[in-house]
Amino acid sequence: MAREPKYRILAVDDDRLVLSTISKSLERLGYGVQAAASAEEAIRLCKEAAPDLVILDIRMPGMSGIEAAARIREIGDVPIIFLSGFSDREIVEQAAQQGGLAYLVKPLHEQQLGPAIQAALARAADIKALRKSEQGLSEALSGQRAISIAVGLIMQRANLSSEVAYEQLRQFARARQTRLSEVAQELVQSAETLAAVSGMGSAKKAP
Repeated sequence: MAREPKYRILAVDDDRLVLSTISKSLERLGYGVQAAASAEEAIRLCKEAAPDLVILDIRMPGMSGIEAAARIREIGDVPIIFLSGFSDREIVEQAAQQGGLAYLVKPLHEQQLGPAIQAALARAADIKALRKSEQGLSEALSGQRAISIAVGLIMQRANLSSEVAYEQLRQFARARQTRLSEVAQELVQSAETLAAVSGMGSAKKAP
């Protein structure tokens, strides 16, 4: 029984011969392969079933690979390797600006393709882990800020010390079986809503 490929790669090139050569090389390297002969087709395939990596030709009729990369990045965080018959600096810079993790120049050899894909996938995994870590840190800081504000609100309303106010908030979260930061954010949002509504009432009374 054939084993399911670990990674699915979308190859995109308007030259059918080049596309066929890349596809066969990818299959020999053990990757699942999709092929597209235009940028528009590549975008459609990315929407239907997000590949793990896209090998994208830059110069194609109609929409260029650079434009297609921008559209693909809107769909999802798919790593891209750019492919071109040219290596001038301006094109390389444009490719880098669109998040290209590698830039390969035709004619492409299988010996180049394998290491480039492995490096791009590894780099993409590192970037994904870093973004996840940054998001987690941001959420944690936001949660801590909400808890501090919520404790302050409880202290002010019930005339309690910070320790007692925090303990009341913690017990309430436990009773609801909800995370402390979520209860705190809910309380802060309620206070902000109440302040906004009260502010509207004061504005109407003003001459």
